[in-house]
Amino acid sequence: MKWSDLKLGLIAFLALFAGKIATAQQLTAGQNLRLDDLSAFNNPGSNWSIAGKVISDSKVAAELKALKGTGVLLNSPGKNGTDLLTNAVYGNMVLELDYLMAKGSNSGIYLQGNYEIQLTDSWGKIKPLSSDNGGVYERWDDSRPEGQKGFEGYAPRQNASKAPGLWQHLKIVFQAPQFDGAGNKIGHAKLLAVELNGVLIHDQVVLFGPTRGAADKEKAVGPLRFQGDHGAVAFRNITISELPGAWLNGMQRGGERADPIYIEAPVNTMIRSFVDVRPGLRAVHAISVGSPNGLHYSYDLDHGSLLQGWHGGFIDATPMWDGRGDGTSRPNGAVTRFAEQLIPAVAQLANLQTAWPADTTGTGFRPKGYIMDQEDRPEFIYQTYGVQVNDAIKLAEDGKRLSRTVTVNKPDSKMLSSTFPKLYLLLAKSSDIEEITKGGYLVDGQSFYIQTDAADKPIIREIDGKKELIMPLGAKSTYYISF
Repeated sequence: MKWSDLKLGLIAFLALFAGKIATAQQLTAGQNLRLDDLSAFNNPGSNWSIAGKVISDSKVAAELKALKGTGVLLNSPGKNGTDLLTNAVYGNMVLELDYLMAKGSNSGIYLQGNYEIQLTDSWGKIKPLSSDNGGVYERWDDSRPEGQKGFEGYAPRQNASKAPGLWQHLKIVFQAPQFDGAGNKIGHAKLLAVELNGVLIHDQVVLFGPTRGAADKEKAVGPLRFQGDHGAVAFRNITISELPGAWLNGMQRGGERADPIYIEAPVNTMIRSFVDVRPGLRAVHAISVGSPNGLHYSYDLDHGSLLQGWHGGFIDATPMWDGRGDGTSRPNGAVTRFAEQLIPAVAQLANLQTAWPADTTGTGFRPKGYIMDQEDRPEFIYQTYGVQVNDAIKLAEDGKRLSRTVTVNKPDSKMLSSTFPKLYLLLAKSSDIEEITKGGYLVDGQSFYIQTDAADKPIIREIDGKKELIMPLGAKSTYYISF
């Protein structure tokens, strides 16, 4: 063997070995990036900082308010925002993190510094593009004709984005490009799966080359890169794990039916079914209401309560209609749970220390069905405490939020007495509820947002270790839910 050949082989071996060392040293199962300071990152710019919490006013664009503490990585770009790269480099991996966007904000995550998953405020967009939240950004070639310079971008399968100011969860299963001993690429990078807020938005996507704005040529290992020059964004719970060997080279995701049964909502659509609120808790008289805007909800007819809302596709009816079925339907999108118990939405309280009733016993609750408006949207009706309640849940005028208007009709004379206990509407129950703007409330660890302009201000109270947001129920009460 010639010395030149031996030398070339040795260099290739050392390069491969070094790559394996880098991966082994930096990547362990379930490794969290430290966010008590910026030491995990290479030369961070002044736009990056560590916070304990961030809050976004949904009416103010491109701004996040930081509270003292640790655990949250915050980008406040101003005029001189710079990208942030990890000290560690990675090859194959599973990346999971939470992120929070300011209104109208724009950012991205570059795998190995080269392949961008777009992060942006795409809340409420019906048909997302590759430049929308969760999209794989386009590659770029200035030598191509106008209108064709961008290519091989991939839009998410559906828009599973949450509202700005709320935490979103992203999971990326990534296979790095492969190289032979001479440094020649022998396998493209792949997104084996990408999930946004629990929804599969990419599956087995081949990345034939770096996306626009890539930091370097393709390589076996590279840093994570967080875009910092476009808009305010925050990250937390950044976890990087080893890619299970069974995922390599295009293994399909397991555990899914090849022929699921989906129900779409090209027009306002309703379906009756069981709805599982959480494991072990099932609403047996529920109705799900879908809209062509991709904003849907489920309602519990036994308690007059709003169970959940979601963005994206309407209903996965597979568990209900496949074979014998079990009568249960599932949301086919990014779900936000509004209820953790099956309890009445309306209650009569002697005072603000009175516990919310656990069921409708003694309330005179009686469902009266629903009526449809001119756009085929239901308004639910029931009787309770001697009054008729009309409950209308619809898309708000902006098409992004739910509006809920509860009207009390036909009270008896006793009800009109000033000494009689008041009726209240339960807006939310959670371990965490806080007012951040006038009439604006963050609920359940910034999972959803409630806004009300009612004359009777909602009340936050704590009963048995849980917070409740309740509102005195007048003749007509309206509030809005963003999620």
